[in-house]
Amino acid sequence: MRKLVYALLATAIASPAFAQDITVGVTAIVEHPALDAVRDGVRDALAAAGFEDGDEITFVYESAQGDGAIAAQIANQFVGEGYDIIVPISTPSAQTALAATSTIPIVFAAVTDPVAAGLVTDLDAPGGNITGTSDLTPVDQHVALIQEIVPDVGTIGVIYNPGEANAVVLVDLLKQFAGAAGLSVVEATANSSSDVQAAAQSLVGRVDAIYIPTDNTVVSALESVIGVAEQADIPVFSGDTESVNRGTLASIGFNYYEHGLQAGAIVVRILNGENPGDIAVEFATGGDLVINTGAAERMGVTVPQAVLDRASSIVE
Repeated sequence: MRKLVYALLATAIASPAFAQDITVGVTAIVEHPALDAVRDGVRDALAAAGFEDGDEITFVYESAQGDGAIAAQIANQFVGEGYDIIVPISTPSAQTALAATSTIPIVFAAVTDPVAAGLVTDLDAPGGNITGTSDLTPVDQHVALIQEIVPDVGTIGVIYNPGEANAVVLVDLLKQFAGAAGLSVVEATANSSSDVQAAAQSLVGRVDAIYIPTDNTVVSALESVIGVAEQADIPVFSGDTESVNRGTLASIGFNYYEHGLQAGAIVVRILNGENPGDIAVEFATGGDLVINTGAAERMGVTVPQAVLDRASSIVE
């Protein structure tokens, strides 16, 4: 896919519609490996299209450190300083960017459900000054994977921040697919990263597995969940594959760097004259199965050979 994205970028370099001294403001609600990979993909996509940081453009990155008020301040700063394009990574950052401006082009990335988040009303024709890419995860496949690796699972615990619209959507999907599979779901909420460990501890003795959706609050404090789970022999599954490298047992997903390249390609299209509202929202693609055998051992789980045989990557 990376070669395809770069090929598309190479054909899009034509004549930029923006003047020189372009400033692209990129912001994320929090720093963690998945969102950082998106940021890097956006930057590299721009560079591949001839928009090199410090030459054709100024690439500015700011993290809100998990604070919604700071996210709003960053968005307002970008608008006040007259940035040419804003690239918010994550649902909360995209919502604050759209609240701050109706004129500066916005290209969001890593947004689970752009419609539910109130960013667009039509995925094919967003309208206004906004478009972007969605990282909606295959929750149905995650439920099936949990059942395959933990055959006697009856109850799945999920930790999420109810203040993140993306997380609420994913938990609803989890309950839908788990219910269809005959499983029950126990919710534990965390309004900030400092609440995540207590939320994980509240699930001990109540669930057979823990599922971490692509919730930025929880993922930013992932190690605290893993520590609790390893002590209690509870397998932890994640909605994103980046988290498997940090210690979750398994996930099915896509590469967030590639997702950043995808968003970056849209930014290039806007720099070359297209209107964001005319560009359809794109969805991340990929079906990588990543397994962490070391985590499985620490959580008291034996991964079936059939699962290992079809894994795209195995972390030891």
